[in-house]
Amino acid sequence: MTNLVNSAGKDEARILDEGGALLASLVASDDWLPEAYAKPHPEYYQQYLLHCAPDNSFSVVSFVWGPGQKTPVHDHTVWGLIGMLRGSETEESFEFGDGNTPMRSTGVQRLDPGMVGKVSPTVGDVHRVVNAYDDQVSISIHVYGANIGKVSRHVYDEATGQSKSFISGYAN
Repeated sequence: MTNLVNSAGKDEARILDEGGALLASLVASDDWLPEAYAKPHPEYYQQYLLHCAPDNSFSVVSFVWGPGQKTPVHDHTVWGLIGMLRGSETEESFEFGDGNTPMRSTGVQRLDPGMVGKVSPTVGDVHRVVNAYDDQVSISIHVYGANIGKVSRHVYDEATGQSKSFISGYAN
């Protein structure tokens, strides 16, 4: 991934395409993630930093979803790739309404093991993610075009579209 990000520069389409293939090969097998980065929390999902480039140009994060856990509607402000390692998750994408009107759902996508999704301000960046299972843990591996745990992003009120800034941080 380091070579790709360095050689592609700001060519986001190339990063999403070639990086997606790299991530798909990583999540094709489920025997490499250390247990320390696969632990769920009983109340909320966990983000474990696996790697961050020294220049913060990209980060790799393990997302661990307890049964039924979900994110609020949020954005990323940078490109991102989501590879499903274990279990499944459902992503619902949103667009903004006019003024203080409800946000509109633009579709739902399910990621199963080995599948890769993408987000970015250019291809769609606002979504909510839910563990597709109410009775088991799901784990996805995310690659972002920044140190995502330190990026100022937004959560959105689905009913009004109003935003609030947040910085996610990491569980480790």
